Amino acid sequence: MITDARTAAEKPAMAVFSALTHANSPHIEAILEALARGSKGLSAEDSDFIVQFMDAALAGTPAGETWRKIIMTFVNYFPGRGTVMERAYLEGKAEGVAEGEAKGVARGEARGVLRVLEVRGLQVSDEVRERITSCTDLDRLNDWLDRAGTVEKVEDLFDADPEGSPCAPEQV
Repeated sequence: MITDARTAAEKPAMAVFSALTHANSPHIEAILEALARGSKGLSAEDSDFIVQFMDAALAGTPAGETWRKIIMTFVNYFPGRGTVMERAYLEGKAEGVAEGEAKGVARGEARGVLRVLEVRGLQVSDEVRERITSCTDLDRLNDWLDRAGTVEKVEDLFDADPEGSPCAPEQV
């Protein structure tokens, strides 16, 4: 059993073998902790390999759950190493930020369309308001904003929308 980080760092393959061999041992948490800490001194590529290998090898077992908890904590202890889990977290965070920004831009565009129509004195029904505010297609919203200044009635705003437009009203 390899339960100290120094030995795990010096012999990572043996530390992995130790974890697999003793997966049902009462000492598995100490073994996995040593493996995680020992792998911090490895290259990001080698460390990522160990993380992924252990995750796959122990999947669906109590030891696998322990490994995931340790690795999630480990990522927090050693930020900036570019590990698989850290990269996945950062990519997910970036996607979430981008998605939030896109939704914010769409809401702003929709408000602009409604504001132009209202300033022009055109009556906007609840159905039309819902169609405009629920649309997230920025190209469509920009088109509506351009047209909002010239349409004679609000419904004319949608005349140029192609069949099956992503912002078409739902068919009931």
